[in-house]
Amino acid sequence: MTTITMPKLHPSQELIRGTDARFVALACGRRWGKTRLGSVLCLATALSGGRSWWVAPSYKVAAVGWRVIRQLAVQIPGAQVAKVERMIELPTGGSVQVRSADDPDSLRGEGLDFLVMDECAFVKEAAWNEALRPSLSDRKGRALFISTPAGQNWFWRIWNAGQDEMQDEIRSFRFPTVDNPYIDPAEIEAARKSLPDRIFRQEYLAEFIDDAGGVFRRVMDAATADPQDVPIEGHEYVFGVDWARSNDYTVFTVIDLTEKAQVYSDRFSQIDYNTQVSRLTALYNRFNPRTIIAEYNSMGGPLVERLQADGLPVQSFTTTNATKAQVIDALALAFERGDIRILSDPVFIGELQAFEGKQLLTGIRYSAPEGMHDDCVISLALAWHGCSHGVQVVQDPFAAW
Repeated sequence: MTTITMPKLHPSQELIRGTDARFVALACGRRWGKTRLGSVLCLATALSGGRSWWVAPSYKVAAVGWRVIRQLAVQIPGAQVAKVERMIELPTGGSVQVRSADDPDSLRGEGLDFLVMDECAFVKEAAWNEALRPSLSDRKGRALFISTPAGQNWFWRIWNAGQDEMQDEIRSFRFPTVDNPYIDPAEIEAARKSLPDRIFRQEYLAEFIDDAGGVFRRVMDAATADPQDVPIEGHEYVFGVDWARSNDYTVFTVIDLTEKAQVYSDRFSQIDYNTQVSRLTALYNRFNPRTIIAEYNSMGGPLVERLQADGLPVQSFTTTNATKAQVIDALALAFERGDIRILSDPVFIGELQAFEGKQLLTGIRYSAPEGMHDDCVISLALAWHGCSHGVQVVQDPFAAW
């Protein structure tokens, strides 16, 4: 008789495995162990002769579950692994297949005994309603929804339904990262100190954060800085520059590094690039900043190179979703901690309070609401980034890789 060694589950995972509800919605923090749990349950179904699917938002995400399932399956004598189809067939007649929900229509047709929807907060709701839910009907199959929360979307509605004791078929649970006994609590505490509150609560505490919540908190508390038309002797300064020409605004932001306060800003539009360079040069001559962090994208490249050739201490910043999130998160954390003060400028305050983030599978995409601007926000974020990193800022954030 062959003995199959399954991974040891920690107490919270064992609780889910022992749940008899047909549908289970599981909101959990990063590294809680949802992939391990889902893989064990998929293979357990297949060992009993059932057909199970692992469905993820994309093939890239699905590859994580596939690796774990395949590692477990290879120890089963007679298991057949079809790498192209990402399918495991067992001698019991059962099977496990890993699928992508990129195209919900491609998920139609199969009858299933068990389904894991991995990171289902990022899967289109139509994939569940129109393809996967019907596939469970003829076999009265079960489903496990596992995900880190991503705002209050359809996964949140399913999770809420599982909190209703009047619902017979569905139960829901929420486990923070700390419930995984194999994660060092010191790592979680370090994340709490280094991340904005809303991100830590979502990613580590598994809380459903309202999508309408603002990115920046305590903005008005920070609006206490005094303007400076001339520098204070002995103080150091940092500039942040967001370029524009016609539809948006060019914004120069000056932060007094000694006071950790915004002390000056210049915002304008419909001005040619030569004049913009001249205005920034004049501002440099006035404050003599330690560094200038300027956006490099699009028209920024030639302007940055021109300023560098003129001897100004300009450090370029290439904006991508990833690098933008980095500087925005750092600025949001500064507001939460009270580390930064800003001018009581209604334009800056309005942009900061309206700024929003949309949760994606790869992270949060930040932007101004439709019809509004975020030039002041970006300029301020770049200046604050310069306060922390200075000359360490590089044009290509991935060059070291």
